[in-house]
Amino acid sequence: MTGLIEGVAAALLRPNINTDVIAPAIRDGQDDGFGTAGQPGTRVFGPWRYLPDGRENPEFILNREPFRHAAFLIAGENFACGSSRETAVIWLRAFGIRCVIAPSFGGIFFDNCFRHGILPLVLEPALVERLARQSEVGGIFALDLTECRLDSPKGPTMGFNLPDFRRSMLIDGADELTMTLNSIGHVDAVQQRLRATMPWIWPGAE
Repeated sequence: MTGLIEGVAAALLRPNINTDVIAPAIRDGQDDGFGTAGQPGTRVFGPWRYLPDGRENPEFILNREPFRHAAFLIAGENFACGSSRETAVIWLRAFGIRCVIAPSFGGIFFDNCFRHGILPLVLEPALVERLARQSEVGGIFALDLTECRLDSPKGPTMGFNLPDFRRSMLIDGADELTMTLNSIGHVDAVQQRLRATMPWIWPGAE
């Protein structure tokens, strides 16, 4: 994920959308009727995107232009609640979503987003609804991770807080292990200082 993301936003303001809908289960490695098993981007929201005969549902927003190319998803409260399946994030990313905006998220999904290059952005419900209305005409949204700023087609420009390690995970594509290894010099320095000032806490110390 780069520091700047631009694209249209698709609004799906239903509350309590669960991970079973976002990433329907694959049974025995076979296609379940919602797209092609080897193409996770075609499978996301399968129960809503496809009709019983496998054809696209023309009423579903991600099947309509320009929203089938959306980089942003504007969702209702408690988005991605339910089971902890990591495919919910992976398939959204495969579709092209880089930022999900909602009043609240399922906790496990929220953490998984940073591991897979999606920003879960929490905003007040009234602001989420305002952005959803702006998205209807297909205007361009812009997300600047370096400056922690979101620009919407008709304003306002919104700043948000993001811990440095979370921002690095998104921009650099790093996971928690990589972030820890990148800080090994700092860890070594702390250990050396503690060995000098508190030697009794180390194994084998007399």
